[in-house]
Amino acid sequence: MDLFELIVSRQYITTMSSPKIASLSWGRIKVQDTTYKDCKVWPGGSRTWDWRETGTDHYPGVQAADLEEIINKGIETLVIGRGMSEALQVPSRTLEYLKNKGVEVKVLQTEAAVREYNLLAGRGARVGGVFHSTC
Repeated sequence: MDLFELIVSRQYITTMSSPKIASLSWGRIKVQDTTYKDCKVWPGGSRTWDWRETGTDHYPGVQAADLEEIINKGIETLVIGRGMSEALQVPSRTLEYLKNKGVEVKVLQTEAAVREYNLLAGRGARVGGVFHSTC
């Protein structure tokens, strides 16, 4: 990628908005027209959050590797939804990773996390998130 492509790409990334989460229920998160069990969202997109990609489980919890893709989208704030009963852990090393990247993090029960994420997205914030929709 040459310098011009890099500049255009960065400008495009910074002008894209974070998609709102349309609905949430046990085992289902709807972002725009796509329904997920667990999902990742960022300015301009979303996709399923497949825990098998990084070996994530309720314990030890959210890994830095789960978040790299979203951080690389130029977010300023990351919202983590820990599940309906907050079973998903967020280790201190993951929080430290985010701090070192200069990303503000909000760790909440998933219903509260979705409300917070949508509030920030509605204000035009450069927000991303990972959301667990069950336990």
